[in-house]
Amino acid sequence: MQEVIDYFESIDPVLAAFYATLFTWGLTAAGAALVFLFKGMNRALLDGMLGFTGGVMVAASFWSLLAPGIEMSPGDGFVKVIPAAVGFLLGSLFIFGLDKILPHLHINFKESEKEGIKTPWHRTTLLTLAITLHNIPEGLAVGVLFGGVAAGFEGASIGGAVALALGIGLQNFPEGFAVAMPLRRQGLSRTKSFMYGQASALVEPIAAVLGAWAVMTFQPILPYALSFAAGAMIFVVVEEVIPETQQDKYTDIATMGFIGGFIVMMTLDVGLG
Repeated sequence: MQEVIDYFESIDPVLAAFYATLFTWGLTAAGAALVFLFKGMNRALLDGMLGFTGGVMVAASFWSLLAPGIEMSPGDGFVKVIPAAVGFLLGSLFIFGLDKILPHLHINFKESEKEGIKTPWHRTTLLTLAITLHNIPEGLAVGVLFGGVAAGFEGASIGGAVALALGIGLQNFPEGFAVAMPLRRQGLSRTKSFMYGQASALVEPIAAVLGAWAVMTFQPILPYALSFAAGAMIFVVVEEVIPETQQDKYTDIATMGFIGGFIVMMTLDVGLG
């Protein structure tokens, strides 16, 4: 692992963010590829994986984003936490706006429960867009953290950025399968199900590059940017991920998955950061 951290320290931070999110996309594609091996997915397993995703995102929001953002903010007391509070609010409002505009449908929801502007788009497209929506803050978070390291901010470290990318990649693996398998059940071929599943994470490298570039260009925004990504991820967890796990009888499994995901991400961040 130290060799990986040393490598990322030696290359351009924007390129590092791009490579890191190529890794997270690759694990999404690997998860989606399981559609070639299995005919179906157990609902309890799906809810457990979604819970794991939520746990990783919540832990990453605090350990990788909010805590470093507060640490590097100037001032003391209430003044020190203002950038985090403002950024967190703006991040949640950003995803709130996208949620109201972008047509999408959550995995476990009925056709009548689709969100965003009205559109004749097929259910498969809407399911893919739902996952794409919460991959945006994930890619942004990785990019912002790598940009913060390049800008020399105390509290931002290559180890922390690598840990964040690793944690997001781990939760992207089951997420890819969670997208591809419902599409397969609806009658799509295995190839098309895979393509839709992996495509949901293609937005991550784009968001990462934009995040890294923005922080390096406008360095004072870093505490706000870190909290912005955290607010966006927490909004996604509360508005999308958790409700998706509450549509059936496996809520306890989803809860334990959430706890497992939180522990894994916390351990990675503290251990590598």
